[in-house]
Amino acid sequence: MILPLIFGAMALLGASFLLLPLLRQDAQNDVRDSGAIAILRDQLSEIERDQARGLISEVEAKDAGIEVKRRLLALSKTHEAPNVSRGRGSWAMYSAVVVVSVSGIGLYGTLGSPGTQSVPFAARSEERAAASEIAGLAAELRSRLEADENGGPYEGWMLLGQTYMRMNDYAGAVDAFAIGVERPEASSATYSQLAEAMLAVESGIVTPPIEAAIEQAVALAPRNPAAVFYQALALDQTGRSASAYDVLAQRIAMESEIAPWMEALIGQMNRIGERLGRQPVGPMMLLSQDGVPGPNADDVEAAAEMSAEDRAEMIQSMVARLATRLEDEPDDLEGWLRLTNAYNVLGDLDAARTALSRAEPLVPETGPQRQAYQDLSEALNQ
Repeated sequence: MILPLIFGAMALLGASFLLLPLLRQDAQNDVRDSGAIAILRDQLSEIERDQARGLISEVEAKDAGIEVKRRLLALSKTHEAPNVSRGRGSWAMYSAVVVVSVSGIGLYGTLGSPGTQSVPFAARSEERAAASEIAGLAAELRSRLEADENGGPYEGWMLLGQTYMRMNDYAGAVDAFAIGVERPEASSATYSQLAEAMLAVESGIVTPPIEAAIEQAVALAPRNPAAVFYQALALDQTGRSASAYDVLAQRIAMESEIAPWMEALIGQMNRIGERLGRQPVGPMMLLSQDGVPGPNADDVEAAAEMSAEDRAEMIQSMVARLATRLEDEPDDLEGWLRLTNAYNVLGDLDAARTALSRAEPLVPETGPQRQAYQDLSEALNQ
């Protein structure tokens, strides 16, 4: 069950990067605009179906739906506007906007999750028809890109790669993303998407070419959550599980608020932590706050080169700063909960229980802080 969890997390992490603008279309292809609008509407239905089946959360469905609706509105306005000259050689990028975080998890939930109810035949027929239509669009998109005398635009190759990922054509996605990373527009997200596709081809095994793509993704943007996730995966597979755990913790510590992508990193932390004999952690773990900043990008990059002992010392120092500040600000409930979680992660259960006892009189009767307190209390009493 580990590989499905990894690929599901990878799909979630890609959500921030995988929705690129459609390129403008020739006036003569207005009929294809209508096709793209229909596909986007089908995407909205797919999101609703996946949420109804319990394959994605309400938050994930809302975020994905907002983005698709925005694309649909923009495309509808373009379709309704008077025709204007766009010049020869402009592209008709009319393939579907691919929400990989939804379709990737939805596909696994439909085909590979034993607990999922069977899908009615009519619904399966609709899905097969949609898949066939997308495959046709992808084939024509690739033909247009390959026929372009300038090699095709970067956005086109990225859209093609994302479409192949939705189709589970991972080898095709690798080909498309490999062209993308050669372009001057290539970013950390480009390399992390290439790494994701190559990992899918290799059944989750990190090979030297995949590791090289991950390293480049981290070098270009140390804060890229997807790049950090894959970096931890590579470390874990090469016997450096403690370092992998720390890298994930350090990335979360750079934020002051909970973000959707943290679910994937925390899930990976807990899978690694279980093997290391560490207690499960929650989303409030080591978040930075005013007066106690998390590590910056340079800190994370430097930490990746540290020994396990030096990295542990750095984390201990961060926790010590938080503990010192709380002695001066004892009414900071969020701080005490965060300190409890930090000690729990470090395996110092006595210190964690002491910090939790300082939080107890500050906890409200109801609300998320009460739930966080109860979760920590249960974790420490296991």
